[in-house]
Amino acid sequence: MEFFKIRRDIPFMRHALVLNLVSLVTFLAAVFFLFSRGLHLSVEFTGGTLMEVSYAQPADLNSIRSSVAKLGFSDVQVQNFGTARDVLIRMPVQKGVSSALQSDRVMVALKSADASANMRRTEFVGPQVGDELAVDGLKALAFVVIGIMLYLALRFEWKFAVAAIIANLHDVIIILGFFAFFQWEFSLPVLAAVLAVLGYSVNESVVIFDRIRENFRRYRKMNTVEIIDNAITSTISRTIITHGSTQLMVLSMLFFGGATLHYFALALTIGILFGIYSSVFVAAAIAMWLGIKREDLIKGGPRKEGDPNDPNAGATV
Repeated sequence: MEFFKIRRDIPFMRHALVLNLVSLVTFLAAVFFLFSRGLHLSVEFTGGTLMEVSYAQPADLNSIRSSVAKLGFSDVQVQNFGTARDVLIRMPVQKGVSSALQSDRVMVALKSADASANMRRTEFVGPQVGDELAVDGLKALAFVVIGIMLYLALRFEWKFAVAAIIANLHDVIIILGFFAFFQWEFSLPVLAAVLAVLGYSVNESVVIFDRIRENFRRYRKMNTVEIIDNAITSTISRTIITHGSTQLMVLSMLFFGGATLHYFALALTIGILFGIYSSVFVAAAIAMWLGIKREDLIKGGPRKEGDPNDPNAGATV
């Protein structure tokens, strides 16, 4: 399905150098903020107090957040747990305040707002657990990257694998750079969003790479730059449909999903936007600079002009 069809190829690769310089500057800025400011890690990574509270009626999460914020506890996560009447509250560690004292003060505030509030359990999540989650998260990220590289190397060619991984890591680092610069809270849902962006971004790269391979077989008189420009141009309509519909869903979570989904949706929004950009201007351009050619993608080398066994013999642009 296509919304429109572009008759003339857009010369994307003509501007590849300038746009990749912009990408490099953005990437280096993200790395700088990651090292200078660091990520504002959530309770899952740093440790803190976890409370499970039940209500007689569906809980008002905004009211609960307001009550806890008045006590001076910052970066508190409040979300439903199981049913609308059960609430999970996560609070970071505070100097000089024990976990028991934290939970007691919170319960006093919650009961003053709603007498039906009942604490079902409270526990302390130590920083050791947070370190373990951080290590596991990095392992998951490494396995995803390795898996993507192996898949692309087997399906296409190692030059495409290198180009796609550079582009995907470019997206991930920029997302982390945004979170470091604005000091947005980095939690487990945000980590899940980063991993989702890796898979989502590589999907766009695979579509473009597949069209490049197809064009090498189909248009024997085109050079590499023309092949790439045609591949990107011919997939624009598909890109708009796919990314547009996905972005609408993510934006609905961002604006209407509440505080629980806010940073998850924000990470996806940044990732989707930069994923489109990197697939077109970073991955394709790097593959071009690495010297992809017809012989890399067609087993047995290119067919000769007029080969009777060529199913696309006589095809024109």
